[in-house]
Amino acid sequence: MKEIVIISGKGGTGKSSITGSLAVLAGRAVITDCDVDAADLHLLLNPTLIDRHDFISGHEAVIDQSTCISCGKCVELCRFDAIESSNGIFAVKPIGCEGCGVCVAFCPVEAISFPQSHCGEWYHSETATGSMFHARLKAGAENSGKLVSTVRSEAKKWAKQVDAHWIISDGPPGIGCPVISSITGTDLAVIVTEPTLSGKHDLERVLKLVKHFQIPAKVIINKRDLCESISDEIADLAESHGAEIIGRIPYSPVFNQAQNAGKPVVLFAPESRESVLIREIWEKIERLA
Repeated sequence: MKEIVIISGKGGTGKSSITGSLAVLAGRAVITDCDVDAADLHLLLNPTLIDRHDFISGHEAVIDQSTCISCGKCVELCRFDAIESSNGIFAVKPIGCEGCGVCVAFCPVEAISFPQSHCGEWYHSETATGSMFHARLKAGAENSGKLVSTVRSEAKKWAKQVDAHWIISDGPPGIGCPVISSITGTDLAVIVTEPTLSGKHDLERVLKLVKHFQIPAKVIINKRDLCESISDEIADLAESHGAEIIGRIPYSPVFNQAQNAGKPVVLFAPESRESVLIREIWEKIERLA
């Protein structure tokens, strides 16, 4: 069993569109959507929900109004301005609370409790291309990296049970905690970029990240004809970091058309040049992995 993750240095490069098509081509695969802050792979794969699980992580302060003496100590100590007061009544703003526990420790009358926080949910679903594990993090919730780890862990357990050949993960954009959780221990990172200045800059950052964690990396240039000169610069940049270009896909409205139809490109337009190029990319990945 091999685990590959498709990531990007920035959002909007076409990462999820390519992931959806690769999931179709993989055959016996378990699919994960590790972009828990803004999951969208389900829009292409139309999963049927099998199981739903709460994600409990971290803590959130809660003030007991019957015990609180309105001394204001918690407001004084909270460096995140997460406690508000109105007419002598103090309350914690859930989105502002970072769960540090300072207010809990220093409340003179122990009026603040510190229960675990319900940060989101993770799901096990079935799609026409295989089992899918995905999640949704609550708005403003922390611990997205832990939720990604949960999704990957459950996907691995299931992949072993069903003897899957592949785990294919749609990773989040950027270089932050959820990206690190998505790539750690994988067999291959496929980085999708686009020929813009921001695309090139963010590609360099993510190339440095995967190199730091010693993850083999390959690069796909999507919308490659937006700027041919920057496409060439990206190819040179990837080569300088030891990452081979395994695909150059031209800009095409077929991706938007496939998204509107709720299908991966290789199912929506199987004979299109874009589908041919994606199949060639998958054949390279199979040989590499």
